[in-house]
Amino acid sequence: MIEITIPVLNEENILKKNVLILHYYLANKIPNIGDWQIIIADNGSSDQTKAISIGLTHEYREIKYLSVNKKGVGKALKASWAASKANYIGYMDLDLATDLKHMKQILPAFANNYDIVYGSRLLVDSKVSGRSLKREITSRCFNFVVRKYLKVKLTDGMCGFKFLRKEVFDKLYNSGANSDGWFFSTELIVTGEWNHYNLLELPIEWRDSDESHVKIVPLALEYIKAMRRLKSFKPISISS
Repeated sequence: MIEITIPVLNEENILKKNVLILHYYLANKIPNIGDWQIIIADNGSSDQTKAISIGLTHEYREIKYLSVNKKGVGKALKASWAASKANYIGYMDLDLATDLKHMKQILPAFANNYDIVYGSRLLVDSKVSGRSLKREITSRCFNFVVRKYLKVKLTDGMCGFKFLRKEVFDKLYNSGANSDGWFFSTELIVTGEWNHYNLLELPIEWRDSDESHVKIVPLALEYIKAMRRLKSFKPISISS
């Protein structure tokens, strides 16, 4: 089984439309996908997100709703994945910025013995549209700092398109991938490299979304603090 978590917070405007786009794609466009589920992980929305989500669960057996008692993308993903019984777990952003055609690459990658599969907007073959120069420069600078400071090779730690084997999750968590916020997405790849898992970076088609809630300055401050914490974590598999 593959389980896809979508973290949400006050997304009443696009929730139903985009979840159903994903549902249709998984049900009709991926041959031999087997069992699958979509988990809507709600970080405490105050609008109609919960009601819409529960309505979807009544209509579609593959859609589940999870209420998380604290805000934070990392918090939502950890809560969802810790409870998962799936073989493969992952997440996508609700805005579906990553082209859904890349879903077809996930299960074959696991069949070829990859442990973690994730999208990168910064590979040569990636196609990115609608992105401002400010966001592009910020992203490239952030990933450069991550590579140098944490001594890894990843090209794009922030891309909201990541999948891994369920049994890998506990190891990564215990190696430092346990932030509650956005940096959790990057921690997965950093600790995956540190623990010598087999990682696959996918060049993707990606479009910037007007629905993005990311605020660059607060996010940068959060990331700096999280990087310092992760570097000092000293996972047991990494020599001091």
